[in-house]
Amino acid sequence: MSNQTTKPVEPPFFGEVISTYTRAQAIDDGVLVDAGPMAKEAGYRWPVALTAAVWSYCVAWTDADSEAQVHQDQSGRLWDVLFMGAYAIRTQGGGGDRLNFSLYRVPGDGVSTEPELMTLKLIVGPGDDGQPVMTILLPQED
Repeated sequence: MSNQTTKPVEPPFFGEVISTYTRAQAIDDGVLVDAGPMAKEAGYRWPVALTAAVWSYCVAWTDADSEAQVHQDQSGRLWDVLFMGAYAIRTQGGGGDRLNFSLYRVPGDGVSTEPELMTLKLIVGPGDDGQPVMTILLPQED
C-alpha cells in the first residue's frame, strides 16, 4: 500500500476551452492575408500578416483599377505597406507590442488618382505555437 495521496485536479480558472481560432485558420479563411516572403525582403524577422481590411484598403489593385485610376500593382502596394511598417519599427524606438505608422496610398475607389495619408497599426504577438508574429491592422481593429 502506498502512502502517496493524490491532490484533486483543480478546474481551469476560466473554465474549459469552448473553442479556439488559430492564426493559421484565419489565414485559410481570408480573415488574415500572409505577406509571404516579401516581408523578409522588407526586413521583418518574423512572419507578417495583414487583416483583410488592410489588404482591401491598401494592397488590393486590379488591372481595371490601373485603367480607371493610375497604374499600380498589388506587389508594389504590398511592398509600400511592409516597407513603411519596417521603417517605423527601426525609427520609432521605444518598446511595447504595437505601434502606429502612416503611408500614402491611392484609394481603390475607381476615381482617385492622388494618394491619401493612411494610418495603420502593427502588433507583435504570439503565433499558434507561441513564436513571435506580426499583424498589420487598421487603427480601429484589434
